[in-house]
Amino acid sequence: MDVAVIGAGPVGLMLAAELRLGGAEVVVLERRIEPDQRPRANGLGGRIVEQLDHRGLLERFRAEAGFAGPLPGFPFGPVPLTTPVPGLMLQQPRMEALLAERALGLGAEIRRGHELIDLDTVRGPDGSYPLEARYIVGCDGAHSRVRELAGIEFPGTTDGELMRLGHFRADVGLFSTVPGLVRGWNRRPGGRVLVTSLTPGVVVAGVREVTEVSSEPSGEPTLGEFRDAVRRVLGTDLPLDEPLWLSRTVSSARLAERYRAGRVFLAGDAAHVFPAGGSSLNVGLLDAVNLGWKLAAVMRGASDESLLDSYHAERHPVAARTLTQTRVQALLDRLTGEDGDALRTLFGELAALPQATRHLAGLLRDADELPYVPDLPLTVGGRATRVAEVMRAARPVLFDFADRADLREAAGPDVKIVTADCADAPAEALFVRPDGVVAWQGADPAALREAMAAPGR
Repeated sequence: MDVAVIGAGPVGLMLAAELRLGGAEVVVLERRIEPDQRPRANGLGGRIVEQLDHRGLLERFRAEAGFAGPLPGFPFGPVPLTTPVPGLMLQQPRMEALLAERALGLGAEIRRGHELIDLDTVRGPDGSYPLEARYIVGCDGAHSRVRELAGIEFPGTTDGELMRLGHFRADVGLFSTVPGLVRGWNRRPGGRVLVTSLTPGVVVAGVREVTEVSSEPSGEPTLGEFRDAVRRVLGTDLPLDEPLWLSRTVSSARLAERYRAGRVFLAGDAAHVFPAGGSSLNVGLLDAVNLGWKLAAVMRGASDESLLDSYHAERHPVAARTLTQTRVQALLDRLTGEDGDALRTLFGELAALPQATRHLAGLLRDADELPYVPDLPLTVGGRATRVAEVMRAARPVLFDFADRADLREAAGPDVKIVTADCADAPAEALFVRPDGVVAWQGADPAALREAMAAPGR
């Protein structure tokens, strides 16, 4: 086996599909018997939406999404900002199902009810067996067993607020009967209460309560516990019946000190957890896209193992930057009293300035500075096409806009050659990695060969 992916959440399943596209053999090991049905994430935004388009997945996701397209605005903590960001509203259970369908269709194996005992042993329903995989990738969440076994530190902080969240069958209009309650977050001295709706007939209600806890309480959350917390913060009750589901979490801000330890890699929440902002899944899925093609290239002999070091070099700074901006979001949201009101007011005024809005939108979009291939209008063989359609195979691509045989020869056998007409071409040729990053542009074959030999190419 080439790669064992631990965890069948969206990140692990996306990684499995990317590995199979690149030709690697992959097995996904998941300790849960059944898929998790909790809608912990409600959508995606930013660069990952474009990556789904590159893989031919966007139309499938759009068909089931409540919304797909440019989001007219976005919240930065409690501060609303207006600038378009690509968005897709689809709850996590359905997202996982679509990604599992994709991974299985490409030939990945998913084993549910299989738990990692150590880096060489798995316990399944029929007993333990050796894990014979060249590489292991931990996509097993914030409490990652893989990270623990690999001895990778996970420094950071734990918030002093407890978050309880639930989905309830109700009409959101029912809550207009509660005096002083508005749709969205309602701020009070002891915390905040959320009431909103993302699906007709289902209300999302949450309560953030200031507490002294240092870790998530044990035991399953109950409706009575939820109601008591709402009453403590809001000073009154909400008209809540039995929930579809409830969760309870303590927010953390943590970043793994390294993303690789020998044959072991981390991705998604196993590598980073953010205290606010809905960035976790976006960043985690982009981890999978970055790592997948690199592992696959090494497995099929198209690159040596030095390529794998570029995964940490490229993705760790992205998570660090995301951690910075989500800490700011959490602070803006958490600070109470007149000081908090003053900070939010002034930050909102500054953030509304066009340059500041664009900067914050860029952080939420992808938080990296890699040059991604632009969505150029192409004509290939007399047929109009898009860059996204060319990227479907998840292989490196040389876009030849000048019909240069010497450049095509320099590209080598592992590179897909696309000779295209493009009025807006930025150079005679572009060499694009499978994840859409432009690794080289120009007209010199020697420079192309040099770029292809560089780490992270």
